[in-house]
Amino acid sequence: MILIQFTGLSGSGKTTLAEHVSEMLVENGYQVKIVDGDVYRQTVCKDLGFSKDDRCENVRRLFNISQDFVQSKIIVLMSVINPYEEVRKEIGQYKFVRTVFVDCSIDNLIKRDPKGLYKKALLPDDDINKIKNFTGISAVYETPSKVDLVLKTDFEEVSVSTQKLYHFIVTNLSDL
Repeated sequence: MILIQFTGLSGSGKTTLAEHVSEMLVENGYQVKIVDGDVYRQTVCKDLGFSKDDRCENVRRLFNISQDFVQSKIIVLMSVINPYEEVRKEIGQYKFVRTVFVDCSIDNLIKRDPKGLYKKALLPDDDINKIKNFTGISAVYETPSKVDLVLKTDFEEVSVSTQKLYHFIVTNLSDL
């Protein structure tokens, strides 16, 4: 089976695309599991903070969970920011893994800000509501050097990106 490791900043559309493509895949007879970083941060990864080591450990734990689903012949959509190239490469070395960069400019993300996180990350340093270590603002996001698919969510409608992702997944299933 296949594991799609999404990478992209908060609000870029990783989970939205995972949910939409999951519906399409299920409608066409595939078994799918979304492993969402936000969800697992509240359970399996709730002991982790936002240091580089903790962020890397978070992604590794999600990958370990995802591997169990892949072995059960389930398509896995791993939706997590995944900010570090070293961890993406570590995971990407497995032949069943494909990396999808959900690319959206920081300016558009600040405008969208569906969860209000960028607004909080951009507050003055002395504001008690400021989010510190926010990826893309005050914490690093390493733009991926090598990916299997780029989805430009600045410019594409969700339906267009979803169609591209669906065809990418189905095509890659036959390559495994």
